Amino acid sequence: MGTRRPLITLTSDFGTRDPFVGQMKGVILNTNPDVELVDISHEISPHNIREGAVLTGMSYEYFPVRTIHLVVVDPGVGSSRRPIIVATQNHYFVGPDNGVFSMVYRKEKDSLRVIHITSEHYFLKKDSTTFHGRDIFAPVAAWLSKGIPVDHFGVRIDDFMNIHLPEPGMPSRNTIEGEVIYIDRFGNAITNISSDLLNDSVNGGGRLRIVLKGRVVPVKSCYAEVDDKELYCLINSFGFLEFFICRGNAAESFGIRIGDTVGIIKG
Repeated sequence: MGTRRPLITLTSDFGTRDPFVGQMKGVILNTNPDVELVDISHEISPHNIREGAVLTGMSYEYFPVRTIHLVVVDPGVGSSRRPIIVATQNHYFVGPDNGVFSMVYRKEKDSLRVIHITSEHYFLKKDSTTFHGRDIFAPVAAWLSKGIPVDHFGVRIDDFMNIHLPEPGMPSRNTIEGEVIYIDRFGNAITNISSDLLNDSVNGGGRLRIVLKGRVVPVKSCYAEVDDKELYCLINSFGFLEFFICRGNAAESFGIRIGDTVGIIKG
């Protein structure tokens, strides 16, 4: 069996049809034509660092060991914010030091190295201060895919930017309180409440009531289990509680917004 090709994923807020995406891919392939490129998403809401952090944190673990994840959600491009490489036990991440890797930091805190990229000979030689995705992040990801050690790209830092990503709390013994953290293009509202947390809550018996915007929401096992336009919830493919309506947009129909509180009441 042959050696697996190096793999780079791409995530950005550019939009699928934006030529910037093609430019980044061209830079990568010019440096390493053997690399495999996989698009995760280019539909992050413009400048939405938190959304990029959530999507990156939900996706990266499904990729093979040594995958390089290139993430460009970078409203501070051209400012003093630093370009970085994040190295964990099994994955690498390349992008801006603006908090877009915050969920990775939370999950990988025991095996974390963050490198401030300072070795400019790995950059694309362009006189632009507005597209570091093409001129810094893409070539660095490509050189990294060729086996250049992480420490060759710069210096290790400990003061990297880590934005607040809400975690569920327990205001009482029989209550969990979480919130909506992401709304996808179908209008499904994804929360920060995991299936593990729900399973722990039902240990010892009892029923759970799931409450959003003042209504108790029934739990289903899949989208096709219903055919009306009421609000339901399920555990999605990422392992988190999600609200949906059948073949419709739950966020628009029920006025759901990121940050809305979700209550789980036992008994």
